[in-house]
Amino acid sequence: MDSTPQISGSDPQGVSVNIDDDGNPDAAVFVALGCNDKGVWADCREALEAALARFRSEGIDVVARSSWWRSQAWPDPNDPPFLNGVVRVRTALDPHGLMAALGRIEEAFGRERGRRNAPRTLDLDLIAYGRMSGDLEGLILPHPRAAARLFVMGPLAEIAPGWTHPVSGRDATTLAREAAVGRDARPVG
Repeated sequence: MDSTPQISGSDPQGVSVNIDDDGNPDAAVFVALGCNDKGVWADCREALEAALARFRSEGIDVVARSSWWRSQAWPDPNDPPFLNGVVRVRTALDPHGLMAALGRIEEAFGRERGRRNAPRTLDLDLIAYGRMSGDLEGLILPHPRAAARLFVMGPLAEIAPGWTHPVSGRDATTLAREAAVGRDARPVG
């Protein structure tokens, strides 16, 4: 079976969108979520759940989700610990449109961009968009550091163990087992 995403429709600029993944993990769109600053929420779990609830208003449907994983902050373990997860989504947005929507959600949740890897109320990363790879006008897919992070690959392997990295060809389960960053990450429900 061809693992190329089935594309239909187009946006106003004529870019084909609407990946129809039909359950094929290699044609799926994955977004990672993270929080280590609860902001106005009772805790990071509540903040992440509220962020997921907001996805629909941005034209993003969550079709599968991992459990939440806790890990020490990286690279500075003195920062508050992180809660992370991964969702598979369906959207009519192209990769740049999806990134813009994720940015709007982060902004609504008080995300401030300052010091790199500083504590954050919400961190949303586009991990993969079907089999797309390379530099798409400043957007690098798949996410260039995701494969090395257990707090991303562990949750992704929960919901799509057969997903293969578009560049390395390695599956999510193997990448999770070999991830060098965030080795303390564990599911917490």
